[in-house]
Amino acid sequence: MTLSASGVMPFVRRSAAALAILLVAAPLAACSDEGRLVLNSATGAHEFHVEVVDTPESRAQGLMFRQELADDAGMLFDFKQERDVSFWMQNTFIPLDMIFVGADGVIKSIHVNAHPHDTTSIPSGAPVQFVLEIPGGRSEALGLKAGDTMEHDRVAKPAN
Repeated sequence: MTLSASGVMPFVRRSAAALAILLVAAPLAACSDEGRLVLNSATGAHEFHVEVVDTPESRAQGLMFRQELADDAGMLFDFKQERDVSFWMQNTFIPLDMIFVGADGVIKSIHVNAHPHDTTSIPSGAPVQFVLEIPGGRSEALGLKAGDTMEHDRVAKPAN
């Protein structure tokens, strides 16, 4: 592309405008942190670092074959719409709490200390969009109950 002297200034202005937009947009994109999740209970706000799984393949793998999970770590399963779901613990080596959460972030039910390698079905009991798996016993330690809330970038924000 050849630019004449009269075409240079508009080109420079457009380039500067595009660069300015990128510089403003980049920090905004960085504000979204899918790895951060907060559980709100009567005992306060409890932050977790989560891995999000939202494809059939990644949901099927889940936490199978993992040997450990930090107290502030978990896996968030996103089914992208509310529906009845059930889980099992086949090939899972660590006890887990399963927290079943609606699209609005409200906890519907909690299954505490699912046993490793157990193939018994663990149903949500109600339509949910999310299931959060955290180390076994953590939900009780945090005082978490049905009706408490989960905050995450994927939880629908109430319309104002």
